[in-house]
Formats: sequence, C-alpha cells, structure tokens
Amino acid sequence: MSAHLDQIRDQQRETWDRFSAGWKKWDALVLGWLAPFGAAMIRQAAIKDGDQVLDVAAGTGEPGLTVAASIPKGRVTVTDLSERMLQVATENAGHRGLTNFETRVCDAGALPFSDATFDAVLCRFGFMFFPDVAAAAQQLTRVAKPQARVCAAVWGAPEKNAWATTIMATIARHVDMPKPPAGAPGLFRCAPAGLMKAVFEDAGLRDVREEEVTTTMVHETPEDYWAFMTEIAAPVVAGLAQADDQARTRIRSEVLDLAGKAIRAGKVELRATATIIVGTRPSH
Repeated sequence: MSAHLDQIRDQQRETWDRFSAGWKKWDALVLGWLAPFGAAMIRQAAIKDGDQVLDVAAGTGEPGLTVAASIPKGRVTVTDLSERMLQVATENAGHRGLTNFETRVCDAGALPFSDATFDAVLCRFGFMFFPDVAAAAQQLTRVAKPQARVCAAVWGAPEKNAWATTIMATIARHVDMPKPPAGAPGLFRCAPAGLMKAVFEDAGLRDVREEEVTTTMVHETPEDYWAFMTEIAAPVVAGLAQADDQARTRIRSEVLDLAGKAIRAGKVELRATATIIVGTRPSH
C-alpha cells in the first residue's frame, strides 16, 4: 500500500477511535435508524444457520450482531480499523448473550483470513471510507467461499440524504471548506450510479445487483439532531472547528431551524437513502 493510502488509513483509525465514545452514547438510536439497511443486506446475502459470516468495517457491531443472533449454530467475525469501536461491539455482544461472535482489528484492504473462508461477507457503510475501494472489494471476494455472496451498503446521492446534508450544507455555506480531491474518502464517494456495481464486477463477482433502500432518521428535537451529528460525525466536527464563535452560532441556529421544518408528528424526521450491492463469488 502506498504511503499516501497508509496515511489515510492511520488518520481514519485515529478518528474512529476518537469518536467511539459518541457512537457508544448514541448506539441505540443508530441501531434503529440503520436497521433497515442491515436487514436488506442480510436478506440479499441469503445467510442460513451454521454459516461462517464476516462483517467488515462493522464499528460497534452491526449488522454482525443481528446475524449472530439469527444463526446460533453459525459464527460471525466482525472487523474494524478501530479497536475502541470493536470494544463497544464486544460489550454489545455480551449484553445480548452472544457467544458465536468475535472481533478482529484489521484493515479492509488486507484481511487476515485465508481464501474461501466465509459463507457470506458483509460491509455496511465502509466502502466510502476505504483508502482503496478496489483493493477492499478484492479482499472481500477473496475470503468468500465459491457461491458465497458479498454484500455492501453505501450512501446514495446527497439530495436523498437530508440526515447528513441538513448540517453539512449549512456548514459549507459559512466555512470555506477545501474541496476534497476526486475519489477521496467521504460520505457520498460511492453514490454515483453504477460505481459499486462496476467495483464488484471488477473484483470478480457475478450476478451483481443493486437495490435502493430508504428509511428515516428520527430525533425527538432539533437540538438532539445537532448533538448527535456533532458527537459522531467527524466531517461535521472538522467543519465546525474552522468556524469562529459567531459563525458557529449562526450555523447552529440555521441547522436547528432546518431540522424544525422537518418535524412530522412531533419528531424530527430526516431521509436516509442507501444502495445495497450484492454479488456472488463464482465456483471457479
């Protein structure tokens, strides 16, 4: 791996470690919000009891924890770059009484598993941040058994993800944020139509399909939305760090106003849309 990609990976490990406390605090909300994406992936991966399942870049443990609960005779291994995120995953497994669940700290671009080890391979919202998307797809394919399915979720277009753009676009209006280079890791890097399908096919997967799934992020109040995004989202914190006190106050006021306009039946509801991609490793 090049020095540049190593640097990106090391920065990301530090960032996820730093934000692990926020993810732990908001874990229940994230669990409910992202569950429909995990459910779609599990369905597409055709997981059955007794399977050996790998969940890459799983952070605090999902959807691997849900899979482990559904396959008592199987085994789930979840990986992440951040040891602290995986500590939360291990705690979550303990709370649920899961004994068929283990964690491994590793880089998605260099998985420490033998070829053809797993009956299904999952990766929910990891690809957008991998330094090398193609290398990660090749690794996920390599460790999948023949006829096993590899399934990922990536965020869709910005206009379909108000949960992120409500605050990010507001920050961008007030802070002169440097435009990241094309293809740099970021929330919407994998959103272009057909991009992930091509990545999966280039990695050697067959029968590659895409499915769009939309759900809603729900918060009790606009203030809850602000607290959530400023405690778990590294790009939000980075953007706010470049704002002076006056600009930060204006940003917060505008975000609360926008979130207030998204109130339905007494709660803030913001759209979240992802693409689920699934492919099968061929028999030969």
